[in-house]
Amino acid sequence: MPTLRLRITGSEDDARAISNLLLSLDGIEHVEEVDDLMSHLDDDDSSSAGLSDDEGPGTHELEVEAGNDSTAQKVRDAVQELALELDVFVEFEEDEG
Repeated sequence: MPTLRLRITGSEDDARAISNLLLSLDGIEHVEEVDDLMSHLDDDDSSSAGLSDDEGPGTHELEVEAGNDSTAQKVRDAVQELALELDVFVEFEEDEG
């Protein structure tokens, strides 16, 4: 069963819209937002605190279990289309399971 991991660079609303799209697709076994396991090491007293780079859109990671390779391809196609509409950036990582 293919497992896809998606990193979305966008707002909470953007991530929710993509998650809702995934849940509406036939053949999706599981969709879950996973926490970023790496700390970002941004201290309040850091020399870069408050710079514009720290104020951009957030990142959200979703893990999606698809029933088969065909469904995994449907996920990629549908998410890429919605990402273009929402003007967000999505990266895919695939783990065959």
